[in-house]
Amino acid sequence: MINVPLLSEICRIPGAPGFEQRIRSFLIEQLDGLVDEIEADAMGNLIAIRRGKTEDRLMVSAHMDEISFVTTYISEKGFVKFHTLGGFDPKTLTAQRVIIHGEEDIIGVMGTKPIHTMTSEERKKAAKISDFFIDTGLPAKEVKKLIKVGDPITRERSLIEMGTCVNSKSLDNRVSVYILLEALKKLKDRQLPCDLYAVFTVQEEVGLRGVIAASSGINPDFGINIDVTLAYDLPGAAAHEKVTSLGKGTAIKVLDGATICDYRMVEFMKQVAQDYDIEYQMEVLPAGGTDTAGMQRHSNGGCIAGGISIPTRYLHQVIEMADKSDISHTIELLTQCILRLDNYDWSFK
Repeated sequence: MINVPLLSEICRIPGAPGFEQRIRSFLIEQLDGLVDEIEADAMGNLIAIRRGKTEDRLMVSAHMDEISFVTTYISEKGFVKFHTLGGFDPKTLTAQRVIIHGEEDIIGVMGTKPIHTMTSEERKKAAKISDFFIDTGLPAKEVKKLIKVGDPITRERSLIEMGTCVNSKSLDNRVSVYILLEALKKLKDRQLPCDLYAVFTVQEEVGLRGVIAASSGINPDFGINIDVTLAYDLPGAAAHEKVTSLGKGTAIKVLDGATICDYRMVEFMKQVAQDYDIEYQMEVLPAGGTDTAGMQRHSNGGCIAGGISIPTRYLHQVIEMADKSDISHTIELLTQCILRLDNYDWSFK
């Protein structure tokens, strides 16, 4: 159904915001032979270009950074303090393994004050990011030799299959990186209706920074962003709180906290999904934002922008989970939207 080993490798490779060099290098290798041109801009966005029948520009984006941390302090005893790069739910960090990317990759574990030594008042309070430290198990002298302030830190979790799902760190947004790569493979021998700019962006998790720079340079006429979205189809969730559900198909974005998608793009995606029997659901996400907003606002005069989202449970936690069928439907919808872009009336009506 999907290439699980490739998805696993894409999720494994570290890429903290501002430190995406390893995943970028891997993708350059994977893109060889799939596109006409490959370039990286000054900010680090990876831009893969396929020329089409017209000079209209379609930008398809998927951010390649992952929520991470950065080293801020090393104590006399060798314990590492850190700052977050992107949003985390602090309660999920206790006793979790991480990798500090210093002179070499160093495994560490998140530590906090033991519950046995907490006061009754302390036990009632939720842990804060500032309560945590990282223990590498190494002598302080060795820690200071290998790790310095400014070194990035990522989560240490491998991808596994669970039922019909995949479960891993960094499905946000490496599953979308995988989907864009797979769509490019399907498009390899097809004539495209316009120039396609497949952009693997940087620093999305810290404020959509990469896509703003890329969009300003590319100036797309159309924009499609691929990202995950909330699947709150869990015990205790009211029906109106779900946003999306796992296994019910890919999600066509209507809006999120940073953008309202162009209604023409929404209707176009729905029409394509219906024409090709692609299972889909509608996404109205009341908070959060994606690179869709950057493309929509930072091209000259704006672009006709929308988003395709992969329903995902446990977002911004240590692990995330998505259904393999939803991933497949997303690949198919993206591929057909690219191929059919010129078969739609884009005028205001």
